[in-house]
Amino acid sequence: MRVVVAEDLYLLRDGMVRLVEAYGHEVVATASTGPETLDALLTWRPDVAVVDVRMPPTQSDEGLRAAVAARAALPGLPVLILSQYVEQLYARELLADGTGGIGYLLKESVFDADQFVDALERVAGGGTAMDPAVIAKLLSGGSSHSRLDRLTAREHSVLGLMAEGLSNQAIGRRLFLSESAIGKHTTSLFGKLGITDDGDGNRRVLAVLAYLQGP
Repeated sequence: MRVVVAEDLYLLRDGMVRLVEAYGHEVVATASTGPETLDALLTWRPDVAVVDVRMPPTQSDEGLRAAVAARAALPGLPVLILSQYVEQLYARELLADGTGGIGYLLKESVFDADQFVDALERVAGGGTAMDPAVIAKLLSGGSSHSRLDRLTAREHSVLGLMAEGLSNQAIGRRLFLSESAIGKHTTSLFGKLGITDDGDGNRRVLAVLAYLQGP
Protein backbone atom coordinates (compact mmCIF):
# COMPACT_ATOMS: atom_id res chain seq x y z
CA MET A 1 0.00 0.00 0.00
CA ARG A 2 1.02 3.61 -0.59
CA VAL A 3 0.50 5.52 2.65
CA VAL A 4 0.53 9.16 3.74
CA VAL A 5 1.24 9.76 7.45
CA ALA A 6 0.07 13.09 8.89
CA GLU A 7 1.10 13.75 12.50
CA ASP A 8 2.71 16.86 14.00
CA LEU A 9 4.71 15.11 16.73
CA TYR A 10 7.99 14.03 15.16
CA LEU A 11 8.63 10.95 17.31
CA LEU A 12 5.12 9.61 16.81
CA ARG A 13 5.19 10.36 13.09
CA ASP A 14 8.58 8.69 12.68
CA GLY A 15 7.39 5.70 14.69
CA MET A 16 4.33 5.24 12.48
CA VAL A 17 6.45 5.52 9.34
CA ARG A 18 8.81 2.83 10.59
CA LEU A 19 5.92 0.62 11.64
CA VAL A 20 4.09 0.91 8.31
CA GLU A 21 7.27 0.19 6.38
CA ALA A 22 8.11 -2.75 8.64
CA TYR A 23 4.86 -4.37 7.48
CA GLY A 24 5.90 -4.04 3.84
CA HIS A 25 4.00 -0.87 2.91
CA GLU A 26 5.40 2.32 1.39
CA VAL A 27 5.10 5.75 3.02
CA VAL A 28 4.99 8.11 0.05
CA ALA A 29 4.69 11.34 2.06
CA THR A 30 4.45 12.75 5.57
CA ALA A 31 2.86 15.94 6.84
CA SER A 32 3.02 17.91 10.08
CA THR A 33 0.37 20.62 9.51
CA GLY A 34 -3.19 20.76 8.22
CA PRO A 35 -2.30 22.48 4.92
CA GLU A 36 0.57 20.05 4.33
CA THR A 37 -1.82 17.17 4.95
CA LEU A 38 -4.34 18.36 2.38
CA ASP A 39 -1.60 18.99 -0.17
CA ALA A 40 -0.08 15.54 0.38
CA LEU A 41 -3.43 13.78 0.07
CA LEU A 42 -4.39 15.56 -3.13
CA THR A 43 -0.91 15.22 -4.66
CA TRP A 44 -0.18 11.59 -3.84
CA ARG A 45 -3.71 10.13 -3.76
CA PRO A 46 -2.52 7.34 -1.46
CA ASP A 47 -4.11 3.95 -0.94
CA VAL A 48 -4.72 5.05 2.64
CA ALA A 49 -3.77 7.94 4.91
CA VAL A 50 -3.22 8.10 8.67
CA VAL A 51 -4.25 11.55 9.90
CA ASP A 52 -4.08 13.09 13.36
CA VAL A 53 -6.98 15.40 14.26
CA ARG A 54 -5.20 18.24 16.05
CA MET A 55 -2.38 19.75 14.02
CA PRO A 56 -0.80 23.18 13.42
CA PRO A 57 -1.43 25.95 12.73
CA THR A 58 -4.41 26.07 15.11
CA GLN A 59 -3.94 22.78 17.00
CA SER A 60 -7.71 22.34 16.88
CA ASP A 61 -9.09 20.10 14.14
CA GLU A 62 -6.79 20.97 11.23
CA GLY A 63 -6.01 17.37 10.32
CA LEU A 64 -9.60 16.21 10.36
CA ARG A 65 -10.73 19.17 8.26
CA ALA A 66 -7.97 18.38 5.76
CA ALA A 67 -9.22 14.79 5.55
CA VAL A 68 -12.81 15.98 4.98
CA ALA A 69 -11.65 18.36 2.24
CA ALA A 70 -9.55 15.66 0.58
CA ARG A 71 -12.45 13.20 0.52
CA ALA A 72 -14.68 15.90 -0.95
CA ALA A 73 -12.18 16.29 -3.79
CA LEU A 74 -11.37 12.57 -4.04
CA PRO A 75 -14.52 10.65 -2.98
CA GLY A 76 -13.75 7.41 -1.22
CA LEU A 77 -10.14 8.32 -0.40
CA PRO A 78 -9.35 5.92 2.47
CA VAL A 79 -8.53 7.76 5.71
CA LEU A 80 -7.75 6.42 9.17
CA ILE A 81 -8.12 9.14 11.80
CA LEU A 82 -6.09 8.86 15.00
CA SER A 83 -6.98 11.19 17.83
CA GLN A 84 -7.09 11.74 21.56
CA TYR A 85 -10.58 13.20 21.13
CA VAL A 86 -13.80 12.60 19.19
CA GLU A 87 -14.62 15.55 16.95
CA GLN A 88 -18.28 14.71 16.38
CA LEU A 89 -19.17 17.25 13.66
CA TYR A 90 -16.30 16.50 11.32
CA ALA A 91 -16.47 12.77 12.01
CA ARG A 92 -20.03 12.85 10.63
CA GLU A 93 -18.80 14.84 7.62
CA LEU A 94 -16.27 12.11 6.89
CA LEU A 95 -19.15 9.64 6.66
CA ALA A 96 -21.44 11.90 4.66
CA ASP A 97 -20.43 10.77 1.16
CA GLY A 98 -21.73 7.27 1.83
CA THR A 99 -18.55 5.45 0.81
CA GLY A 100 -16.36 3.27 2.97
CA GLY A 101 -12.65 3.53 3.60
CA ILE A 102 -13.06 5.28 6.94
CA GLY A 103 -11.49 4.62 10.31
CA TYR A 104 -11.55 6.67 13.49
CA LEU A 105 -9.51 5.33 16.40
CA LEU A 106 -8.62 6.93 19.70
CA LYS A 107 -4.87 6.76 20.20
CA GLU A 108 -5.26 5.16 23.60
CA SER A 109 -7.16 2.23 22.05
CA VAL A 110 -4.39 1.21 19.65
CA PHE A 111 -2.61 -1.28 21.84
CA ASP A 112 -0.22 -2.98 19.44
CA ALA A 113 1.28 -2.87 15.98
CA ASP A 114 -0.83 -5.69 14.58
CA GLN A 115 -4.04 -3.96 15.67
CA PHE A 116 -3.01 -0.68 14.08
CA VAL A 117 -1.88 -2.18 10.78
CA ASP A 118 -4.97 -4.40 10.61
CA ALA A 119 -7.17 -1.30 10.94
CA LEU A 120 -5.09 0.50 8.31
CA GLU A 121 -5.39 -2.36 5.82
CA ARG A 122 -9.12 -2.72 6.48
CA VAL A 123 -9.70 0.97 5.74
CA ALA A 124 -7.52 0.78 2.62
CA GLY A 125 -9.76 -2.05 1.41
CA GLY A 126 -12.85 0.14 1.69
CA GLY A 127 -13.97 -1.09 5.11
CA THR A 128 -14.41 0.61 8.45
CA ALA A 129 -12.45 0.64 11.69
CA MET A 130 -14.34 2.62 14.32
CA ASP A 131 -13.42 2.94 17.97
CA PRO A 132 -16.32 2.00 20.29
CA ALA A 133 -16.00 5.37 22.01
CA VAL A 134 -16.32 7.13 18.65
CA ILE A 135 -19.42 5.11 17.83
CA ALA A 136 -20.99 6.02 21.17
CA LYS A 137 -20.26 9.70 20.63
CA LEU A 138 -21.69 9.73 17.12
CA LEU A 139 -24.88 8.06 18.33
CA SER A 140 -25.35 10.52 21.19
CA GLY A 141 -26.59 13.39 19.03
CA GLY A 142 -30.21 12.91 20.04
CA SER A 143 -31.69 12.17 16.59
CA SER A 144 -34.43 9.59 16.21
CA HIS A 145 -32.48 7.01 14.19
CA SER A 146 -35.80 5.77 12.81
CA ARG A 147 -34.15 3.19 10.56
CA LEU A 148 -32.37 1.68 13.55
CA ASP A 149 -35.56 1.42 15.60
CA ARG A 150 -36.48 -1.62 13.53
CA LEU A 151 -33.49 -3.58 14.80
CA THR A 152 -33.59 -5.95 17.75
CA ALA A 153 -31.17 -5.48 20.64
CA ARG A 154 -29.05 -8.35 19.31
CA GLU A 155 -28.95 -6.81 15.83
CA HIS A 156 -27.85 -3.50 17.37
CA SER A 157 -25.01 -5.34 19.10
CA VAL A 158 -23.98 -7.07 15.88
CA LEU A 159 -24.06 -3.82 13.90
CA GLY A 160 -22.05 -1.96 16.54
CA LEU A 161 -19.31 -4.60 16.39
CA MET A 162 -19.50 -4.55 12.60
CA ALA A 163 -18.79 -0.80 12.78
CA GLU A 164 -15.61 -1.56 14.69
CA GLY A 165 -14.56 -3.63 11.68
CA LEU A 166 -14.98 -7.09 13.15
CA SER A 167 -15.70 -10.08 10.91
CA ASN A 168 -18.70 -12.36 11.51
CA GLN A 169 -16.39 -14.88 13.13
CA ALA A 170 -14.95 -12.26 15.50
CA ILE A 171 -18.42 -10.90 16.31
CA GLY A 172 -19.55 -14.43 17.11
CA ARG A 173 -16.67 -14.86 19.56
CA ARG A 174 -17.47 -11.55 21.21
CA LEU A 175 -21.18 -12.35 21.59
CA PHE A 176 -20.72 -16.08 22.26
CA LEU A 177 -22.75 -17.01 19.18
CA SER A 178 -22.00 -19.23 16.20
CA GLU A 179 -20.82 -17.69 12.96
CA SER A 180 -23.98 -18.95 11.25
CA ALA A 181 -26.12 -17.20 13.87
CA ILE A 182 -24.28 -13.95 13.22
CA GLY A 183 -24.84 -14.46 9.50
CA LYS A 184 -28.59 -14.70 10.11
CA HIS A 185 -28.55 -11.53 12.22
CA THR A 186 -26.61 -9.61 9.55
CA THR A 187 -28.98 -10.76 6.80
CA SER A 188 -31.93 -9.64 8.92
CA LEU A 189 -30.48 -6.23 9.73
CA PHE A 190 -29.54 -5.63 6.08
CA GLY A 191 -33.18 -6.23 5.18
CA LYS A 192 -34.50 -3.93 7.91
CA LEU A 193 -32.13 -1.17 6.82
CA GLY A 194 -33.20 -1.58 3.19
CA ILE A 195 -29.74 -2.64 2.03
CA THR A 196 -30.01 -5.06 -0.88
CA ASP A 197 -27.32 -7.25 -2.39
CA ASP A 198 -27.19 -5.50 -5.76
CA GLY A 199 -23.50 -6.05 -6.37
CA ASP A 200 -22.78 -2.32 -6.38
CA GLY A 201 -21.47 -1.93 -2.86
CA ASN A 202 -20.25 -3.60 0.30
CA ARG A 203 -23.40 -4.23 2.34
CA ARG A 204 -21.44 -4.26 5.59
CA VAL A 205 -20.04 -0.81 4.89
CA LEU A 206 -23.45 0.54 3.86
CA ALA A 207 -25.00 -0.83 7.05
CA VAL A 208 -22.29 0.72 9.19
CA LEU A 209 -22.73 4.09 7.48
CA ALA A 210 -26.48 3.91 8.04
CA TYR A 211 -25.81 3.08 11.69
CA LEU A 212 -23.42 5.97 12.24
CA GLN A 213 -25.23 8.59 10.22
CA GLY A 214 -28.72 8.11 11.64
CA PRO A 215 -31.79 9.23 9.66
